[in-house]
Amino acid sequence: MRTLSSSDCLDLWESGAGLHALDQGLLALRAALPDTPLDSLADWPLGKRNVALAQLRCASFGPRLLGSAVCGRCGEKLEVEIDGELLAGRAADRTQTTEEPIVVSGRSFRLLTTRDLATVARETDVRVASIRLAESCLLDGEEPPEWSDEELDQIGEKLAVADPLSETRIALRCPSCENEWEEILDIVSFLWREIEARARRLLFEIHILASTYGWAEADILSLSDRRRALYFELAQS
Repeated sequence: MRTLSSSDCLDLWESGAGLHALDQGLLALRAALPDTPLDSLADWPLGKRNVALAQLRCASFGPRLLGSAVCGRCGEKLEVEIDGELLAGRAADRTQTTEEPIVVSGRSFRLLTTRDLATVARETDVRVASIRLAESCLLDGEEPPEWSDEELDQIGEKLAVADPLSETRIALRCPSCENEWEEILDIVSFLWREIEARARRLLFEIHILASTYGWAEADILSLSDRRRALYFELAQS
């Protein structure tokens, strides 16, 4: 896996601006794994995708993941710091996805993928979304005329067990009211915020260096990060 260079971040930010987070995650993976077709990445099980994104985030931006959360009981805002390196390591250790389908009510289902989530990305009805996901993952057997709530729950539970990193939850505790709850870790959002921040910093550096020295953007981007940072410091002195 390649780490994301400054130029990669600039290209990703430009091509991914305004896209859904699912698409942004795929673009980032394709930049890191250029030999893997985008269609193939879209069909990775979610746990495999999340592990790769966590590893890419740590390799490209360091191990500290900084975020925030709001207590649902008292409204206190919490600053959250996660050890991304530890998370990526544990994620890799815990990834036990299997190619074997899960079976519910005599029907076989495969693991969820990014492509499946994209089909329900704008669906607001939870039950309808669950049905569409079940139908998307169905491998054999005819679709029933009506899915029962029990079947949908069993499918969701078995898929979560079969692919434990398809969703990562972080345990939180409010220091003010001692409320305890869990938040879902959105690794795509963590990664994309870093990509966008680096792209904006890079554009500012390009602007200053081009204005000061008359260099073309391509020439500035060809500089190493360390050399460009020094020129930027000199240009502002």
